[in-house]
Amino acid sequence: MSAAPVKLMSFEKVLENFDPAMGLEVHVELNSNTKMFCACPTEFGAEPNTQVCPVCLGLPGAMPVVNVKGVESAIRIGLALNCEIAEWCRFARKNYFYPDMPKNFQTSQYDEPIAFEGFMDVSIEGADGQPEIFRVEIERAHMEEDTGKSLHVGGATGRIQGADHSLVDYNRAGIPLIEIVTKPIIGAGERAPEIARAFVGQLRDLIVALGVSDARMDQGSIRADVNLSLAPKGETKLGTRSETKNVNSLRSVERAVRYEMQRHGAILTAGGSILQETRHWHEDTGVTTSGREKSDADDYRYFPEPDLVPVAPSREWVEELRATLPENPTVKRNRLQIEWGFSDMEMRDTIGAGAFGLVEQTVAEGCAPQAARKWWLGELARRSNEDGVEISELGITPADVAKIQSLVEAKTINDKLARKVIEGMLAGEGTPEEVIEKRGLAVVSDEGALSAAVDKAIEANPGVADKIRDGKVAAAGALIGAVMKEMGGQADAGRVRELIIEKLS
Repeated sequence: MSAAPVKLMSFEKVLENFDPAMGLEVHVELNSNTKMFCACPTEFGAEPNTQVCPVCLGLPGAMPVVNVKGVESAIRIGLALNCEIAEWCRFARKNYFYPDMPKNFQTSQYDEPIAFEGFMDVSIEGADGQPEIFRVEIERAHMEEDTGKSLHVGGATGRIQGADHSLVDYNRAGIPLIEIVTKPIIGAGERAPEIARAFVGQLRDLIVALGVSDARMDQGSIRADVNLSLAPKGETKLGTRSETKNVNSLRSVERAVRYEMQRHGAILTAGGSILQETRHWHEDTGVTTSGREKSDADDYRYFPEPDLVPVAPSREWVEELRATLPENPTVKRNRLQIEWGFSDMEMRDTIGAGAFGLVEQTVAEGCAPQAARKWWLGELARRSNEDGVEISELGITPADVAKIQSLVEAKTINDKLARKVIEGMLAGEGTPEEVIEKRGLAVVSDEGALSAAVDKAIEANPGVADKIRDGKVAAAGALIGAVMKEMGGQADAGRVRELIIEKLS
């Protein structure tokens, strides 16, 4: 059963009457080989309930042990976010009763997080087209374990409402998580949706640079909860918030903020009140729907985890880990812009398309920077928009793009044929070489075939041929186009031009 349509206020009207406040909670699944408190593997996509043991199933007598890689990753993330690192902290039990937690509590951190009081400077485009910095303050980054995964069967929406029955896969239960929580983000105004997207995107880049997670939003290894409230213009007290859970793309983070601003605005203007609740984001329709009433911290009955010893990282270890931090992504972007020779607009467009890391990896595979940018911001960005997915989620890698460009430079294919190669790869037809062979896309360089096609074009276009004979060489483009059309775009355009000039000189 579909939800009733929700009345929205125009975005412009919301900004006339209200000031938005946001809070972002980003969950990062770490890439450790084992879970946070047991030795179960963490491989994505395994058969349901095959990566479990008495510890992560919460069976009586099973005792947890902290994964040191998880602690190390948490410290590195905290340092990269300019946080203070606790000298002593401990885990707590977060009690709630839901099928995805076999223990009926989640092992997390509450009042004693591993990292706290940090910030991230987020770069957005200013009114003059130049980069503008907006500081997002970090409340905390704490360690916890992920929950299991519920599959609701029989309904039309995949939600529990209307389902015939539910299945639970506990493979994910216990996987190490770092939750990064911002302080309330105020003063963003009309830029709030953009800043939310930029923060999550820049955080994802940082996580990838640290090497602590693959940060695949499509696989849920990084996902964001968006808290949003509105207050009447001039009010200092924050409004009642809603929390949109598990938003799993940058585009959706931006859309969810905008949607909730418009929904809150309509309700408040009509004299209603906002329910403090969790909400589900629907990627297909771009709306949120009610989940459950949101609990406060007291409702979870936190208390210290009695089966785990406190974590007390030495200052020497913290400084050793600080020395392993990669170059700040913002500093790195500025450096690479100079190295690549990109203009401010070219770099801004590359970042805005979510393609910076992809271009960087493609260049690392041996591709020229401008060529890498051309493919990612051209054909691949177009396909990304058509399919409604993040560009990073397309089924093609930087190594693939670098290979395609090398085939263009070797004149095995041309740009037009390369687009067909990309089409074949996205359709799952194999490597660039396999697609070329299957589709017969290689450039024709046979002299006899090219010469015959050139003769046919000259005969069909006598007026153009006369212009070339009279020295107007620029007119050769029309004949080249005719030859390319005749040969289905597979002629070597450079050699075709040479043959035209030779025959008409």
